[in-house]
Amino acid sequence: MSGVKSGRMSEDIRRIISAKMRELKDPRLGNGSMLTVIRCDVSGDGSFCKVYISSLEGFDKAKEAVKGLTSASGYLKREISNVLKLRKCPDLKFVADNSAESSVRIFEKLKNIKVEQENDQQESNN
Repeated sequence: MSGVKSGRMSEDIRRIISAKMRELKDPRLGNGSMLTVIRCDVSGDGSFCKVYISSLEGFDKAKEAVKGLTSASGYLKREISNVLKLRKCPDLKFVADNSAESSVRIFEKLKNIKVEQENDQQESNN
């Protein structure tokens, strides 16, 4: 599968899973409101897809969501197949990712640095 088709398929799968996540009734997902599909990596031959899931509530919540999504992978594969009109849908592997939590931490650190720089600048001007 070419890189362009693989990339397009990855983005389509990410979009479909994000939408369907909110419809699932699994309590481990918590209605999918605080969950994010960070990215999807489709293999070169299109037979395998790794889906990275992150939660704003923390890494442990992302791990729980992965268990719920893994149990719903048959439903998700069927929905992906129907929407994208695929003969064979890639196998889905869900992976917990803590990048949302990390990005919030980095944002807070950058905000603190900016405040410190502004304070230093005001002190040097006085």
